[in-house]
Amino acid sequence: MTDTGSMTVKTPWHLWVVGIVGVLWNAYGCFDWTMTNTQGEEYLRGYGMTEAQIAYFHAMPAWTHATWALGVWGGMLGAILLLVRKKWALHAFILSFAGFLGGLVYSYGMSNASEVMGEGSWIMQVVIGAGCVFFIWYAWFATRRGVLR
Repeated sequence: MTDTGSMTVKTPWHLWVVGIVGVLWNAYGCFDWTMTNTQGEEYLRGYGMTEAQIAYFHAMPAWTHATWALGVWGGMLGAILLLVRKKWALHAFILSFAGFLGGLVYSYGMSNASEVMGEGSWIMQVVIGAGCVFFIWYAWFATRRGVLR
């Protein structure tokens, strides 16, 4: 007897590309978060940050570090779940985006990040936000197509 109700969908090549790019993209975010929180001033100086920029990072409230962690580690989890074809990837990417938005609220709504970090700092925020939206869209797309289960 054949079960025709459960069809296996072949893994498309683009899932591997998006998943690997997602792991690499989020690996840098996880590295940056870890180094900023463990090496602190020494790590930030290595990037050529000014005294004002380093002071800004030290003055960030704990909840902003938590939202940052949620953003980068949630994104990494989402990318891994994408590679193993689990539909929970979508939820992890949404959680990651929520963490990113929490950081934006503090940076641009509750502090002077644009003044301290420089006028062009918003460009990287747009790139990160666009990446978050893309990964959410892709996980939704793959779930709808039956690629993620």
